[in-house]
Amino acid sequence: MAKFFKVVADNRKARFDYSILETYKAGLALTGDEVKSIRLGRVNLKDSFGRVEKSELWIYGMHINPYPTADKRKIDPLRRRKVLLTKREIRKLIGKVSEKGLTLVPLEIFFEGNWAKMELGLAKAKKKYEKRETLRRRSAEREIEAAFKRKSYGG
Repeated sequence: MAKFFKVVADNRKARFDYSILETYKAGLALTGDEVKSIRLGRVNLKDSFGRVEKSELWIYGMHINPYPTADKRKIDPLRRRKVLLTKREIRKLIGKVSEKGLTLVPLEIFFEGNWAKMELGLAKAKKKYEKRETLRRRSAEREIEAAFKRKSYGG
């Protein structure tokens, strides 16, 4: 039986600002209203990051808009949220995040069946010249694609 994936939010800025070394698929500890809001796509990963505290992994800065018909008790949309990984994976991440320059960045949120999951990336920040090189390479690839299209259509 094939698993069903539905990507809800993507952190494209993270892929531009960081070199992703490894990725991990993890669950999230959320309230029911947060899950409903994520299903509507009302989540923003732009300034979020992961941190290991007391052998637990937490995501900070992930903004989930409140569900419109949610309970009247207010839940902070920017509260920290627990990431569910195995102890072995967390121990491995603790060792790698303690290295200089490595950080945990959420890359996307998706649903696997009915479960909200997150793809985390172990990342190293790109230097300014690396970002410029990425832009230059993308621009060149775009121009090459356009040239091929013109040539194939005879225009």
